[in-house]
Amino acid sequence: MPKKKKKKVRRFYDYSLLFTIVFLTIFGLVMIYSSSSYMAQINYKGNAGYFMTRQAMIALGGFFVMIIISRMDYHWYAGLASLAIMVSWGLMIAVTLFGREVNGKKRWIELGPASFQPTELVKITVIVALAVLITRLGKNIDRMAGVVRVGLIAGPLAAIVAANNLSSGIIIVGIAFVMMFVASQKKMPYFLCVLAAAVVLIFAGPIGHVLTALKILKPYQLSRINVWLDPEAYPTTGGYQVLQGLYAIGSGGLFGKGLGESIQKLGFVPESQNDMIFAIICEELGLFGAMMVIFLFVFMIYRFMLIASNAPDLFGALLVVGVMAHIAIQVILNIAVVTNTIPNTGITLPFISYGGTSVLFLMIEMGMVLSVSNQIRLEK
Repeated sequence: MPKKKKKKVRRFYDYSLLFTIVFLTIFGLVMIYSSSSYMAQINYKGNAGYFMTRQAMIALGGFFVMIIISRMDYHWYAGLASLAIMVSWGLMIAVTLFGREVNGKKRWIELGPASFQPTELVKITVIVALAVLITRLGKNIDRMAGVVRVGLIAGPLAAIVAANNLSSGIIIVGIAFVMMFVASQKKMPYFLCVLAAAVVLIFAGPIGHVLTALKILKPYQLSRINVWLDPEAYPTTGGYQVLQGLYAIGSGGLFGKGLGESIQKLGFVPESQNDMIFAIICEELGLFGAMMVIFLFVFMIYRFMLIASNAPDLFGALLVVGVMAHIAIQVILNIAVVTNTIPNTGITLPFISYGGTSVLFLMIEMGMVLSVSNQIRLEK
């Protein structure tokens, strides 16, 4: 009898996701240069590529970090969850007490010549810590005790982040919500929460005034709601950025004015390389270019779902779901802010907006996802 050949086992590695990450990052660098070159020349002694160069250096370093992490066994991250929580708390307390204040908010910690936003680390911490906890809870995630345990990890961190960075606090809550939704067998409570959020958005004006009177919301947060409801009533103050962004979107048409041909980036849209970069994309590349960017993010989400559904275990699947939730929520909120669908909350567009801390920690998250994909076994 001839001996049966043993099945060869090889590991999967999601090159489609890797190429998408690389393309989005390079596209982001091009758009950062296009949207910031004019103001960079004025503010940085004629150096038109100031912002692009800084972003490119950090993105390149982050890429190598991503590749290293992607080749590691993702189960190793579980042992770092408790340490990450302690470090995150320490950094958030430090930034609250000693952080560098920018536009009235303390978000940055300075370490010599470098500075970073610890909120980006908190997002990764929440993803890893909740993946560990939900895996251990198993079916108990549907019980009130399980929900409370998840809330005790994500809730306080989201609260201290939201104190100076409401948008990041919302994202952290969203990450926890999606991870719990995926792990739970009882979906109805989560649908009811989404419905309640929609009702709050519809009646945001009256609710905002009540919460401000109760000193839950700050006056500047109420002003953002008022600007969102009627930006034309504040054309030179809070509504200025929103209106200029909408002008950029409207003037782009179907195919745009052409790369580098934006008018609104010439000092009209403040910090156009940051939160409002999607408006410049719409102006220069038109509806077609904007839809292609959205399609790339949809394709990235699809790859996340594919990896999560084939992950070797629940912990790996939840890691990918957490990262997927982060990217999806941030993309949706950024585009919604730029199009004035929701109040302005200062959210960057992943991989495309300028921000060294953001791109570095996004690369770390992508490394985590790729490390899960690398543990998927394909039999021949």
